[in-house]
Amino acid sequence: MFRRMMTSTALAAGLMLGTPLMAQDDPSAKTVVATVGDTEITLGHMLALRAGLPQQYDQIPPEVLFKGVLDQLVQQTLLMQAHEGTPSLAAQVQLENERRAILAADVADDVLNDALTEEALQEAYETRYSGAEPETEYKAAHILVETEEEAQKLIEEIEGGANFAALAQEHSTGPSGPSGGDLGWFGDGVMVPAFFDAVAALGEGGVSAPVQTQFGWHVIQLKETRVKERPALDEVRDELTGELRQAAFDAYIAELEAESSVAREAGDALDPALINQTDLLEN
Repeated sequence: MFRRMMTSTALAAGLMLGTPLMAQDDPSAKTVVATVGDTEITLGHMLALRAGLPQQYDQIPPEVLFKGVLDQLVQQTLLMQAHEGTPSLAAQVQLENERRAILAADVADDVLNDALTEEALQEAYETRYSGAEPETEYKAAHILVETEEEAQKLIEEIEGGANFAALAQEHSTGPSGPSGGDLGWFGDGVMVPAFFDAVAALGEGGVSAPVQTQFGWHVIQLKETRVKERPALDEVRDELTGELRQAAFDAYIAELEAESSVAREAGDALDPALINQTDLLEN
């Protein structure tokens, strides 16, 4: 809840420069920065609130942000202490959800951090790339037209010495036309099969016969080929990290579900449209 509660009042208060509490030796997350009645507010509380603020708060000077965050926590504590009776249903379920999410994230962080070791990354890298066949990449250009007759006429002009790029700029209906039909480098799986097969069958500098795809008719020129080198670990580190973390998370959830009892039948029996009836929280 506190992550979403940086109110305009607290922000306005934070704009008035003030002096934080006297600096302490070796402050920690448990360092008490204020008390409201019998309730202590610690540096850890401030840091937790700060961590949930939007990125634009990074631009606020620390002395302003410090005071604004502390003022916000003091205000929240005063309001909390003023609360009387049983919390509303909305407040109760929000508190339960907040606690659930925070504790779940704490466990998930431990699971993901344990899974993400340099050894695991290296193993995933070797599994993915050590036995991989070298991949040929192609640099090509094309002219896209509506009919086979138009494509054949362009081929005859190219065979007669016409400039491919100039013809693409003049006749191609594809988005690459203004750049002379240039498609850059690509490998298998990027282009539709009929187009890729035609490219792969060409020699460098060669021009294809008319090739039909769902987009129309193509005249294709293969400019260059190259063999894609095996990437270094650092080039694919982020990708492998994401895959390892997801696999570890999925495995841990599956383990927890196998050891627990999860029944969704009651929820499945309800009308899904209920998810939008937030007014039920007011009852």
